Amino acid sequence: MIEAQSTWTMNILVRVVMYLAKSYQDYIIRTGQDIYGSKKVTLPEPELYVIYTGSRKARPETISFAEEFFPGGEGCLNVTVRMIYDGKKGDIIDQYISFTKVFDEQVKKYGLTVQAVREAIRICKDRDVLKEYLSGRESEVVDIMLTLFSQEEIWDMHVQSEKKKTAIRTTIEDGQDYGIPKEDVLIKLKCKYGLSEMDAKKQIELYWQ
Repeated sequence: MIEAQSTWTMNILVRVVMYLAKSYQDYIIRTGQDIYGSKKVTLPEPELYVIYTGSRKARPETISFAEEFFPGGEGCLNVTVRMIYDGKKGDIIDQYISFTKVFDEQVKKYGLTVQAVREAIRICKDRDVLKEYLSGRESEVVDIMLTLFSQEEIWDMHVQSEKKKTAIRTTIEDGQDYGIPKEDVLIKLKCKYGLSEMDAKKQIELYWQ
């Protein structure tokens, strides 16, 4: 499994965990195995990679789900992702990055829909980007790109998240413009948006000029 991202976020670990679970579910169904039976199912060993294309200076070789989300805990769930940072012109990494950029462009046009994925595949095949792989696995690629949630759910989550960020920023900037004390803006953020005190303070630090 591999994914590309240009913005550094540890939320990629959550997406990888969710996608891995969905991939195993599909594999078990496809191979006709019984997870309720006494016989232990067989699973392929996962290899998890993220291609990072941004400019962040710190570049760890791996990132860990348990270490990032449950530091110091004794949780039984962990996933380790290997990070990839460099690719050469025309190699598989470079082609994969090109595919993700084309896909992002099509999502802006059509939303996170089957049409967006199929258009991205068509364009990439025309440009000889991952052509051999995409030619034989179009249905699989469509499923991968749209996995985890329905199109409406995943897109609505993104839209609502962006709206909330904008509203929080507006609240802080308006408070500053009208001379409202930071303490009062902090209370408003906690009450109106359900932020913890720590998160509310972080937002104020970010947007209070």
